[in-house]
Amino acid sequence: MRFHFLAIAGSMAITIVSMPKATAQIPFLQQLPVPTSTSNQSNNKVVSDWVYLDGRRLFQIAATNNNIAERKENIEQNLQEITHNYVRSSAAEPAVQVRTLNGLPVIYVNNRYLMTITPQDASQGEGDGFALAESIKESLKQDLQRARQERQTQFFIDQAKIAGAIALTMLITSWGVTGWQRRSLKSDFSPALETNQITTQLNQQQQRHLREVKRRLFQFTQIGIWGGGNFIILGLFPYTRSLQVAILSAAQIPLRLAVVGVGTYVAIRLAYALIDRFTTTLISSGALLTTEEASERLQLRVSTFSGVTKSIATIVCVGVGILLALVSLGIDIVPLLAGASLVGVAVSLASQNLIKDAINGFLIILEDQYALGDVINVGNFGGLVENLNLRMTQIRDSEGRLITIPNSEVKIVANLSSRWSRADLSIPVDYQADIDQVLQLIGDIALKMDQDPLWQRKIIETPQVLGIDNFGDRGLIIRVWIKTQPLKQWDVAREYRRRLKIAFDKAGIFIPVPQQAVWVNDNPPVLHAQENGKGAGSGE
Repeated sequence: MRFHFLAIAGSMAITIVSMPKATAQIPFLQQLPVPTSTSNQSNNKVVSDWVYLDGRRLFQIAATNNNIAERKENIEQNLQEITHNYVRSSAAEPAVQVRTLNGLPVIYVNNRYLMTITPQDASQGEGDGFALAESIKESLKQDLQRARQERQTQFFIDQAKIAGAIALTMLITSWGVTGWQRRSLKSDFSPALETNQITTQLNQQQQRHLREVKRRLFQFTQIGIWGGGNFIILGLFPYTRSLQVAILSAAQIPLRLAVVGVGTYVAIRLAYALIDRFTTTLISSGALLTTEEASERLQLRVSTFSGVTKSIATIVCVGVGILLALVSLGIDIVPLLAGASLVGVAVSLASQNLIKDAINGFLIILEDQYALGDVINVGNFGGLVENLNLRMTQIRDSEGRLITIPNSEVKIVANLSSRWSRADLSIPVDYQADIDQVLQLIGDIALKMDQDPLWQRKIIETPQVLGIDNFGDRGLIIRVWIKTQPLKQWDVAREYRRRLKIAFDKAGIFIPVPQQAVWVNDNPPVLHAQENGKGAGSGE
């Protein structure tokens, strides 16, 4: 984009003359690129760039990739010297001339060489070097007069007033945003009165994620207010405008990456909030367990579902953020995506077990075979599920060992804590005890425990006394079932045994140890006596 400025009143005497000689007196002609072999096409590629004066774009130049920076530096240095001399002179207007040298237009300002219009310059426009020179000449008249005007004392005073107004606006806006942030974070999310503890926990997590999103957006807004305001102030003065251009050039890539990074972080937090909201909706609609007696199981399933879903959302958001960062850096991601797809096919063929693990892990979570905090048995291993993801399941056994099982190896699993559990008790009783009294006592103890406020929430149904289950070496085996909340069967069984032992002691009922009866008969067997008698008779 070319900036055109208003010209100060007055006319300028501009002449076009021919200079067939003194080619060596033109410094830039000695620096024109000499055509060479195209062994390195990237270095010989013609590129364009802008020439700046006091941080303002004036016109474009073109050269090979190797020479563009040097040529731009020379032209801007000449332009700075011309501007400095013009501002200090008493001339009302600069004398800009376009001369011809070896068929190329050359621009002079106040009889000082500025630049030569090369064929590369002309090729960037309409192809006419002289027309381009005339356009640059008209622009220079306005640009130089504006440069002199911007160095006047009155201009600095006016710009200082504008800078003060901008600073005051920044201060007021920042104060308003800070107040808005405080009010929003305090009153935006009021604690909800939920009867379901899990729903309350999910709502709190959702509110926390949304607060974090708002906090980061407010911080980014503050940075934009102060950074943008100071950036505008730098552009008000000719001596700092070049700093503005330098900052814009240097901070362009970091700013893009910062925007992508903040956007990715905000997207992840919003995804977390949406997942919590979606989970709350599932609970409210009854898609998940909602009964009071299954609240602990529901909490286990929710934590597993939420954790795995959030991990997937994080991976997706980070992947998209990386692609956007590459795009912001000007990298063509289409070949990268094509290469990544080929690599993905190769990796998928080489890692079929990982794919099986992921598929089976997804089915385990979807079908709620088990969740974090469950007690399970997988093959010869059993314990508490400490970690569950799409690839593996980690359980902690009773000896404290952490056992890692790939999800593809989980074929038959026994869940000891899914929805409800059961305390299965086998109670030995002495053979000499009154069995009816024993059954009545066992039932009364179970019923009293079920009515105890400390235990009735852990016991789901009235305990069942199944009766005599077996005649064992320890006596009569009486079977009792107590249906409990998940993972509470061991606590209930221990307490029931304690109460039953106390009741048996009071009633005089013994709990026998393993025993064996041995019968000894002093009389000889009848069969043996008869055999002896027959033998004696035959002898007679």
